[in-house]
Amino acid sequence: MKAPVSWIREYVDLPADVTTEHLAARLTALGLKLEAIEAPGDQITGPLVVGRVLTREPEPQKNGKTINWCTVDVGAANGTGEPQGIVCGAHNFDVGDLVVVVLPGGVLPGGFAISARKTYGHVSAGMICSAAELGISTEHDGIIVLPADAGEPGTDAFDVLGLHDDVIEFEINPDRAYALSLRGIARDAALGFGAAFTDPADLGGRALPTANADGYPVDVQDAEGCPLFVARLVEGFDPTAATPDWMAQRLVQAGMRPISLAVDVTNYVMLELGRPIHGYDADRLTGPLGVRRATAGERLTTLDGTRRTLAPGDLVVTDDSGIIGLGGVMGGAETEITEATTRVLVEAAHWDAVSMFRTGKRHKISSEAGKRNERGVDPTVTEAAADRVVELLTTHGGGTAAPGVTVVGSAPAQPTIDMASDLPERITGMSVPRETTVAHLRAVGCIVDETGDGSEAGTLLTVTPPPWRPDLTDPHDLVEEVARVVGYDQVPSVLPTPGAGRGLTREQRLRRRAGRTLAGAGLVEVISFPFVGDAVLDQLGLPADDPRRRTVRLANPISAEEPGYTTTLLPGLVRAAARNLGRGAPGVALFETGTVAFPAEHGPAPIHGVDRRPTDEELAQLYAAIPAQPLHLGVVLAGERERAGWWGSGRESSWSDALAVVRRLGDELGLVVETRAAVRAPWHPGRCAEVLVGGHAVGHAGELHPKVCAAFGLPRRSAAVELDLDVVLAEARDVVPGPSFSSYPLAKEDVALVVDDAVTVAAVEDALRAGAGDLLESIRLFDVYTGEQVGSGRRSLAFALRFRAPDRTLTEPETSAARDAAVATAVERCGAVQR
Repeated sequence: MKAPVSWIREYVDLPADVTTEHLAARLTALGLKLEAIEAPGDQITGPLVVGRVLTREPEPQKNGKTINWCTVDVGAANGTGEPQGIVCGAHNFDVGDLVVVVLPGGVLPGGFAISARKTYGHVSAGMICSAAELGISTEHDGIIVLPADAGEPGTDAFDVLGLHDDVIEFEINPDRAYALSLRGIARDAALGFGAAFTDPADLGGRALPTANADGYPVDVQDAEGCPLFVARLVEGFDPTAATPDWMAQRLVQAGMRPISLAVDVTNYVMLELGRPIHGYDADRLTGPLGVRRATAGERLTTLDGTRRTLAPGDLVVTDDSGIIGLGGVMGGAETEITEATTRVLVEAAHWDAVSMFRTGKRHKISSEAGKRNERGVDPTVTEAAADRVVELLTTHGGGTAAPGVTVVGSAPAQPTIDMASDLPERITGMSVPRETTVAHLRAVGCIVDETGDGSEAGTLLTVTPPPWRPDLTDPHDLVEEVARVVGYDQVPSVLPTPGAGRGLTREQRLRRRAGRTLAGAGLVEVISFPFVGDAVLDQLGLPADDPRRRTVRLANPISAEEPGYTTTLLPGLVRAAARNLGRGAPGVALFETGTVAFPAEHGPAPIHGVDRRPTDEELAQLYAAIPAQPLHLGVVLAGERERAGWWGSGRESSWSDALAVVRRLGDELGLVVETRAAVRAPWHPGRCAEVLVGGHAVGHAGELHPKVCAAFGLPRRSAAVELDLDVVLAEARDVVPGPSFSSYPLAKEDVALVVDDAVTVAAVEDALRAGAGDLLESIRLFDVYTGEQVGSGRRSLAFALRFRAPDRTLTEPETSAARDAAVATAVERCGAVQR
């Protein structure tokens, strides 16, 4: 909402020393957030004056354009009193018109310096200005033509154009609809400075005409949707009458484009009083007006030229021809005011805010009128707003006001609110005596009645909010009003006293341990967009029957291409990895912990009303419809895992790094991690391992499929991990004992076993570990050989076995026996043959 300071001062007797910045700061403290301060004249320097066109000679040019060679009287502003010769490309003016001239030495917005220069065969000493060139509008249709009484040639044009009038732009919260008007902003300004306020709705003390039976007939069939409807008729209106300059200037300052007198007057009154007004061409109406709800299938062409199919909940205005407008949102094209309108029917109606909001959202209509109606408007100014429009139309557009005045219904009564007088003090922590509470509530327009014993704690306040504040419905709303007048900066800063908590939960401790482990392994945590669509699931290569394709669909998704809550963390991780690699990172190692969601078997949750507590059966249905949301851990490794340098060549990430991350995490959580070969998208079929913890499958790790890498722009051999972290943490040990060390020497034994290609390294390792017994300290695969010496379809696996006893030095027979037992178990379980 843009508010010219001069317009605010028209209704508030502000002290002369109150600057624009001071005013904006005080109104911001009262809840009207400052967005910007516009000072249009600050970007213009040098002589800017009123000029009178003495001659205008059109001169066609070779490029097809026609310029005007003009002489302009600028009085004594140029120092000589002689007319200025100026070239002008606009054509919307004539000899004798008053225009705005910037003389040589002036600078326009954007640093555009004006000087006498030769152009089109003439020396142009200055420029005749348009509104766009002065930065006061975006209009480029022509130069500014001033009213005949704007001033003598040479008069300073800054004051004529209002360039010294600052404009404050506020960001208005939805609950402060009253501030979408100069009346509301001025009221808060008066409140903030304790200044006298002149209510423009009082119409200068003029009495409103009394409703009578001679008014235009109106039939309101839905009094709940439209509790008050006012209609006034202006006859003999001159459609060619121009909008007065002062009104057009204020509309431009407020961010609106002047259109025609009839439209400009309704916009001006809306800005002034906050009440949206609609005008009809009365000659295009047939029969009485009606207000009702639309029926299914009815249609209307609105003022924006859109043909709309209406819904049964829409409030509409009708005549005998059918629907002619969406009440309170947008009028219809069939009855709009045109350049030939001589009879204007003025409609001022109070509409149900909830209906307006739903209609606007349903039809995707955003209008200045709808913005105010859907937030709640003061119903008590409806008649005054209609009368103000009639006054301005008859004063500046000729014609007369018809004697008939239609008023159907009445303004809804404001509900009362009971509040303890000491509630503001208890809520805010400030010292707010009862007298201060009552005074501030009355200052914002409330009617306050006091009952009780008169003490701070024993007095009950019965408060009736002002009609322009439909947002005040609760005692705590009233506390906010008192607090903002006292000043939010007066609220004491008190640190809350922490409760005697029990520290972190087990899950929190384990999650932090897992995060520290992954960070210690060189991984960086990220947070990804948790929504997916079919396209990204196709890129992952998920089969059509994969359960991960069945997502929880959002009713109002942020992106239509990704409407489902993700069932896997990999899409966000691989996209983040590709984005970083594409921006020059040599390698990435990312991890993320987050929930995924799988649809409940019982379908979507039923929708119940909010007027009562759900029954136990309804609650059970709601809980049953909540989707499963397990906590997952995802890891993606791509590009360089070890950098090259003087120490040697680097190494790219591979499936082994993914398994190393899983094993390291298992060690830190006190878990025995097992792996076995598996096939699962999006991993490479021959390089994917299923991860098991405590006998439970908890996820997969390995190398991503080449097609997946290509689809996302990742290097080949990129690796990924995804685990069900809920299961992993459930199996984790709260305390992992530290390693034990023996001071006795280590015994080393190496064995090489030949097995079929189908036998996994993990199976052979498990067999050796089981056979070696408690003396085995570690086991490591250090060589794999395939070739003629072992035969086709077989391979040789070489393991380093390390033995140590905690209390003695092992003898060679003990070490040999442990080694032989390990080999024997591998022979028995895996069909191994020792080389």
